[in-house]
Amino acid sequence: MVEYRIDRRSGVATYLQIVQQTKQALRLGLLQPGDKLPTAKEVVAATAINPNTVLKAYRELEREGLVEPRPGLGTFVRRSLARPEAAVDSPLRAELAAWTDRARAAGLDREDVAALIASVLDERFDAGPTAAGTDLNGENG
Repeated sequence: MVEYRIDRRSGVATYLQIVQQTKQALRLGLLQPGDKLPTAKEVVAATAINPNTVLKAYRELEREGLVEPRPGLGTFVRRSLARPEAAVDSPLRAELAAWTDRARAAGLDREDVAALIASVLDERFDAGPTAAGTDLNGENG
């Protein structure tokens, strides 16, 4: 089951944090079709947020076709966003973990790494298919 972590200083609306974290769990294969999301009451107990905020997030996920409410039973995952290349045990994740270890060893903190990754993502994904087709060493794959 997913455990939500709310960052009140992030500037991101709380319901969007729940939506984003659920999508991340779906992409990583941590949530599968048929899995039950925590109840609003469970999320409220763990995060001290308003139950309406949880329900708003779940409605957004439902609108996107990712979850479905089952009256009296809870909210369940309808479909996955997982790709094998992004799985927790994938070679790409292992390479990224090794790179992150090198970045930390070089003295970068979490925010430095996040900024660096965000800038590369922006550069590579906004540049089109040529840049997006390169591997972690900058070579075409």
